[in-house]
Amino acid sequence: MLPPETPIGRVFRAAGPQPARAGLIRIGTRGSRLALAQSTTVAEAIAAATGRDVALVTITTHGDVSRESLAQLGGTGVFVSALREALLAGACDLAVHSLKDLPTGPCEGIAIGAIPVRADARDALCARDGLSLAALPAGANIGTGSPRRAAQLLAARPDLAVHDLRGNVDTRLGRVGTDLDAVVLAAAGLDRSGLSAAITERFDLSGVPTAPGQGALGIECRAADLRAQPYLAAFEALDDPEAHACALAERSLLAALEAGCAAPVGAAAELRDGALSLHATVYRLDGGEQLDVTLAEDWDPADPELPITLGRAAARELLAQGAAELAPLGGDR
Repeated sequence: MLPPETPIGRVFRAAGPQPARAGLIRIGTRGSRLALAQSTTVAEAIAAATGRDVALVTITTHGDVSRESLAQLGGTGVFVSALREALLAGACDLAVHSLKDLPTGPCEGIAIGAIPVRADARDALCARDGLSLAALPAGANIGTGSPRRAAQLLAARPDLAVHDLRGNVDTRLGRVGTDLDAVVLAAAGLDRSGLSAAITERFDLSGVPTAPGQGALGIECRAADLRAQPYLAAFEALDDPEAHACALAERSLLAALEAGCAAPVGAAAELRDGALSLHATVYRLDGGEQLDVTLAEDWDPADPELPITLGRAAARELLAQGAAELAPLGGDR
């Protein structure tokens, strides 16, 4: 974590509100260890691409201070609204989000400028004594704040006792070996926080698809700045076409299902052999039933609508199979 007001090249963390000035780009970020690690990486890339000073401006969100479960809070949009308000108010110029936290519905005046290279999209088990999921004892206590992860755990191991989990990464890991036998977290967050050693198993995406956009970052700006310099230069340097296409397909699926990010929906898109494929699963909350679909289309990087079309087609198939009756799909979109 960067100490307040300590320059690192042209990147520094602001101790408080940072006024706009020529030659400065201000990035709004949450203040958690993970958020600052992610935002620092983005800031360094922007400083290199634009030659501008870059300040990290910490914004506290409702999700950071509430101890309610994610489901009670109404989805991970609670981590986003304060950053967007700061962006629209001119308190920052860009905002960095974990893409899975972004609601899929449009936000007036806000646009996604870039999706950088994606980190590991898988979920990770962090268990006591180096145990895998299969090796956990019968009735083991496992923590997660995600209804999707809870359903997937129960589908694989109906004997497990799954408990709701809140708090930052260190708080969650601290419960392993005390009142919990294991927790499930995003592998990307652990990797970016320097906590990979806590991982005892990374789940395969083919069997355990994760939240749409997991492992990816979304860089938001004011819509009026989307094609303006120096932001355009930053977006062109940061954006990864493969990550963008895969994330867009997954998010399009979620939007077409009219589901929030807390819904029990997993999705995994990939580019392979010139085709964009999307595998998606909707789960019953108790893990006792699931619906799956896998679709693929030849990928044309010049066609920005293709990932959206693919995601919508996959959603139609899931709805035709009865997804809306199987799982609660409404939520913060």
